[in-house]
Amino acid sequence: MIGKVFKAYDVRAVYPRPLNEKIAWQVGHASASYLMAEARTLGRLDPMARTIVVGRDMRTSSPDLRDALVQGMRDAGARAIDVGMVDTSFVYFAINYLDSAGGVQVTASHNPAKYNGFKISGLNARPVGTGSGLEEVKRLAAIADRQRVQPAGGGLETRDLWAEYRSFLLKELDARILSGERRLRVVVDAASGMGGVMVPKVFGDVPGLEIIPLGFETTGEFEHEPNPLIDSNLDEVRAAVKKHHADFGVYFDGDADRCMLIDETGRSIGCDILFAWMADTALRAHAGGAFVYDLRSSRVVREVIEARGGTAVESRVGQVFMKAALRDHQASLGGELSGHFYFRDHFGTDSGARTFIEICNLVASATKTPSKSLAAYDRYVSTGEVNFNVEDVDDAMAAVGAVFADSETSRLDGVSYDLGDAWFNMRPSNTEPLLRLNVEGIDAAARDAAFDRIKCILGTPVG
Repeated sequence: MIGKVFKAYDVRAVYPRPLNEKIAWQVGHASASYLMAEARTLGRLDPMARTIVVGRDMRTSSPDLRDALVQGMRDAGARAIDVGMVDTSFVYFAINYLDSAGGVQVTASHNPAKYNGFKISGLNARPVGTGSGLEEVKRLAAIADRQRVQPAGGGLETRDLWAEYRSFLLKELDARILSGERRLRVVVDAASGMGGVMVPKVFGDVPGLEIIPLGFETTGEFEHEPNPLIDSNLDEVRAAVKKHHADFGVYFDGDADRCMLIDETGRSIGCDILFAWMADTALRAHAGGAFVYDLRSSRVVREVIEARGGTAVESRVGQVFMKAALRDHQASLGGELSGHFYFRDHFGTDSGARTFIEICNLVASATKTPSKSLAAYDRYVSTGEVNFNVEDVDDAMAAVGAVFADSETSRLDGVSYDLGDAWFNMRPSNTEPLLRLNVEGIDAAARDAAFDRIKCILGTPVG
């Protein structure tokens, strides 16, 4: 059963089968053993090196899974600090604030409510994924047997860190919003997820924010799927922005580590276009520095960063790679097409709350509406990410390569091609027999011509 729940970047599956309390105990024992050993390897011998932060989301299965996870940690000799029902980025904060060996968030992020899982982080909230320790956690979990383990008697403490988290976040918010000098009316759709807990606790009494809430009730179920990349999920927030004449709207995913922007016209904004606005504004204020973006992003991202004298760092897709690139290049900001934004002032981690603050700051400082400010970055047209179901990923990649061999530019993540008036990246999924394709062009005709050539090879897209 262990093999069915471990994915590329976390543990995630349907509850109670195949994911259940037995596996939660195994994951707790394994993750604690791994994190404490990693801390020792790095020379950490202090008591906090045996401490693991644990948080959970609002799913009905989360409390029981959390309890089993914590017991596994304690049986491995760890001292667990339960920070309660929190957004995933809260756990990243708590790991750093408490200087613990790592942490685990019980969540299945944007998946439907019947799913659950565990996001594991190490020292300084560095991600534990494929290639960065998750294989070892999986191995340890597979051999952990509760009937044979002699409990090591680890401890358990409950901590409420909301006041500290709030202070940490709000120090980055524009002082004019904090004082009420600059007021913003914002529609916030929490999709019945953790944004409905986090937003009132962090932003509820900020004088300059008038928040119009959608989906703030946390029943353990979702009013609609909490995935901002499915366009229809944004219909309610779009309509509310126009109805209430809001300055903008945002949509949080299930565990609130992602935040998507809807402008004042009700248009949802591509996360790469939002990142271009963030980077451009940052470079106008402070020249130079590195900015990390995933290779699916619009070409405009690199153009904006380089035009302002910054260093554009292209990364593979996924938080493990994005966070590593942010550290390696000492970048101040990173952005993924999926809506994960990474901030150096948030320990190099992704945070929906911090992204919301960044959007507020951008809108408060702009002399134009969001739609007019963002228009400067709408230079190209793209398909967005399109999936193809193929019998053999390698054969399909080779077939495309045979046609476009003269245009290949990179194999950083999958293969990228530049056709002159259009360009695309094609990469295999980490978990499914799918090819993921992103095509962009100088105009719709160029994009569609390239897309049609690729479809002739791969067939009809799925989903």
